[in-house]
Amino acid sequence: MVAFILSNLTGLLRQILVANAFGTQADMEAFNAANRVAETLFALVAGGALASAFIPTFTSLLTKKDNQEAWKLASSIFNLILVVISIASLLAAIFAPQVVRYILAPGFVDQPAKEALTINLTRLMLPSAAIFALSGLVMGILNSYQKFFIPALAPAMYQIGMIIGVLVLSPSLGIYGLAWGVLIGALLHLLLQVPSLVRLGGGYTPTLGIKTPSVHEVARLMGPRLLGVAVVQLNFWINTRLASGHPEGSVTGIVVAFTLMLMPQAAIAQSIAIAAMPTFSAQYALGKLAEMRHSLASSLRGVLLLSLPASLGLILLRKPLIVLLYQRGEFDTRSTELVAWALLWYAIGLVGHSVVEIVSRAFYALHNTKTPVFVGIAAMSLNIVFSYAFSAIFFRVGWLPHGGLALANSLATALEMLVLLYLMRRRLKGIEGRSLLQGGLQALGGTVVMFIGLWAWLHQTTNLPDWQVAVGGIIIGASLYALVMFTLRVKEAHSVVKAIQERIKP
Repeated sequence: MVAFILSNLTGLLRQILVANAFGTQADMEAFNAANRVAETLFALVAGGALASAFIPTFTSLLTKKDNQEAWKLASSIFNLILVVISIASLLAAIFAPQVVRYILAPGFVDQPAKEALTINLTRLMLPSAAIFALSGLVMGILNSYQKFFIPALAPAMYQIGMIIGVLVLSPSLGIYGLAWGVLIGALLHLLLQVPSLVRLGGGYTPTLGIKTPSVHEVARLMGPRLLGVAVVQLNFWINTRLASGHPEGSVTGIVVAFTLMLMPQAAIAQSIAIAAMPTFSAQYALGKLAEMRHSLASSLRGVLLLSLPASLGLILLRKPLIVLLYQRGEFDTRSTELVAWALLWYAIGLVGHSVVEIVSRAFYALHNTKTPVFVGIAAMSLNIVFSYAFSAIFFRVGWLPHGGLALANSLATALEMLVLLYLMRRRLKGIEGRSLLQGGLQALGGTVVMFIGLWAWLHQTTNLPDWQVAVGGIIIGASLYALVMFTLRVKEAHSVVKAIQERIKP
């Protein structure tokens, strides 16, 4: 979690610098649309789909002390990824004009310069997909060996690459400098993890492993998950497509707002999920379902206790936070309005996103990728319907329509969360519901007290600068919530204090 927070802080610095340099203007719109292509290729070939299939299989082989077969599997997947994503990137580069004009951003067709820039940036950033794919596999290997800190720091290296692009390259290359920063960051993301990989002492085998049973197992597990990832990416493409026809800045507005929502989600849920998944996988491989049930319940309690107050904080403090972080240079008051509006509706879904992250990993550890994938497909299909419906409704009532895209995402994710929890409860014959209910009620109680305190603070500070409102609100909200947690004797709060005390003992 510490590493994720450091990576998020680095990412925040990158966002501030990018916003200052480009705001929500045409160049930034083109960059955000173009980057969607490389991100989609990475996600389809080697993103969450591969991790959810590779880690359980690789961990199972390590648990059974079959290290040679485990590293043969890793080599085969490495080679397959390189071949597949290289071919896919080449095709995407060839057909970039058609992809941009007819699929990704048809709203740019009336702005030829913007459309041409999107095509050029798409081609420039495509190699990052292959680099990230290989780096993602290395991350999965390290996580399987219970090594989390360096892989969790890798995203910070990507952000540093983009910072180099903004500060060093963009003054002379403009938005192309930021695109080169993407490539530099992807390479740093991989290189940071290579020394840790080498120290594991595993061997490389130049084979595709087409006939290897473990490769077949990864393919079997990856198939359904790949379909789920494709549906999620389809949602992102549809959002970009719809936002490209909204007022200028809408594409960047939903991208920046979604990224802001994902920062606490990454620190809270992704850090817990990544650390827990190898444990879930090992417990399942050893047949210890009772222990897995307890591990899952503990993870979910932690997520609820952290995501509820984070969601409220983003909702109430969204505007002063955005002004504090971004409003300078090319990022003006209009940009703030666009991002704050989208963040309001995205922040509602923070709890859902966080819980889905944990429960999905638990299903993957059970070698069951079908259930979360099919539920995710249903949820994301609803998301598509909601996106068209809510953006149209928002437009008709005079609201900025890109807010409807954010609301659609939050509502669909909440429904996905509820269904996954129900199915996991049936699969494990319980998930310690009483403990979860207690944790949820404790979190809700603290959040209510926090809401009252922040509401009073916001109404008493209307004349203060936004940065003072934001900083003061964070301190007040966090202090009130922590006070309630200790008053209610929440065990996780006391565990954190105890762990800190043990760390600082002389």
